[in-house]
Formats: sequence, C-alpha cells, structure tokens
Amino acid sequence: MKKILKACNVAFSMYSKIPMPRFVWGTEDMRYHLCFFPVVGAVVGGAIYGWYKLAVWLSMSQMGTALVAMAIPLLITGGFHVDGFMDTMDALNSYQNREKKLEILKDPHIGAFSVITLAVALLLTAGFLQEIKVESQVLCLAGSFVLSRVLSGLCVTSLPSAKEKGMLKTTMDTAGRGVVKGSLAVEGILIVGAMVFVAPTYALAVVLANVAVLCWFLWMTKKNYGGITGDLAGCLVVMCEVVSVIAVSVWP
Repeated sequence: MKKILKACNVAFSMYSKIPMPRFVWGTEDMRYHLCFFPVVGAVVGGAIYGWYKLAVWLSMSQMGTALVAMAIPLLITGGFHVDGFMDTMDALNSYQNREKKLEILKDPHIGAFSVITLAVALLLTAGFLQEIKVESQVLCLAGSFVLSRVLSGLCVTSLPSAKEKGMLKTTMDTAGRGVVKGSLAVEGILIVGAMVFVAPTYALAVVLANVAVLCWFLWMTKKNYGGITGDLAGCLVVMCEVVSVIAVSVWP
C-alpha cells in the first residue's frame, strides 16, 4: 500500500499542481507512477463536470461556462502538456532534419508556429465547448481527460525513446512496463465502458476522434523523430483533448 501511495504521489507531483506530501523519490517510487497518470485526468474531468453543474445553478452564460472549463485543466496541470504541444508544433513546422527538430524540442523559447497553433487550439476549444449543452456530453468530455492520458501513457511505455536522456527517458528506464501497460489498458477499458454506459453515441465519437489522433501521432513521431519524447507525449494529450471537445459537440 505504501508503494502504491508513493507512486500516486509521484504522478500527481509530476503531472499536476495539486499539493502533495514531499519525499525523496527513488527508483521504486518512479516505477509504477504512470499507472496513476489517468487518475490525474479523472481529477480534471471531475472538476470540469462539477463546474458545469455549478454553472447551471449559477445560470452562467455559455461563453462564461466554456472559458472557465478551458481554464480548469490549465490550473490543475499547470499547463504541463500545453508546453509539450507548443514545443512539438515549433519543431514540426521547422521542416528541419530529425536532429534539429529534437534540438528545437529542448529550446525553452517559443516560436511563431507554437503561438499560432496554440491560438487555433484554444479558439476551437472555446467555440465548440459552447455547443456542449447536455449532461451526457459533459460526462463523456470528462472521461476524455482520462482516455487521453491512457493513450499517452501507452505510447510512452511502448514506443522507443527519441532521446538518450531526459525525464521521459528516465521514466521509461525505471518503469515496470508490463504492469504499467496492463494497468493503463484496464483503465482505458473502464473509462470507455463508463462513457458507453452514459452515452453510447458520444462515447463512440470520442473514441473515434482519439483513435484518429493516435494514428496520426504514431505516423508523425516515427517519421519526424524516430521515437517519443516527453514533449511529444504532452502534445498527444492536448490534441486528444481538443478533438474530444469537437467530437462531443458536433456528434448528432
């Protein structure tokens, strides 16, 4: 039980801004922390669902509700994955060779492409969130924050590392891959099952949208980077979240 709590602590400390008890992380503490990566998404999704319920009670406008819903993931995660999305967009749109793209991923400065693509992502999210009006849509949207992290975690534990060092490389080297993959797969099945139970049509929309992004992501990483990095994993999370909003809002 102590190991489980420590692994959960590491996951929330790394992937969220939620205050957690501090201790010195060891290899064993890092080994299974990705099992709890989707749990961070569950907290985000739960907060968004709670906000939508509160917004109805407060008679908030659709725009106000949407903008606060956009802010919730950023507040909980500290924009951790958005940073990876922006770095990836800068590197991808540089049209340089693989080595140069990997260097751009490490560059702490932001470029024009990252700003433009983030603006597009935010505008799409803000626009389509305003079209989410029924509770079943909100519940499936909440579940998508878990699913996006399941897919990202599976990619981290399944794809080769594009770099010889870095936080993700350390995570991959210390992870108990078999247990982590199994745990993530079970979490993925459970969240998809829950979404299907709540609203089969919206669940199908979310799953299809996420699978489409995943297929593109696997092709893109292999072609441009030869593997995965922490920034790329974060980019996948953001893209899955954006397409989930779109899918839930436009699905009839």
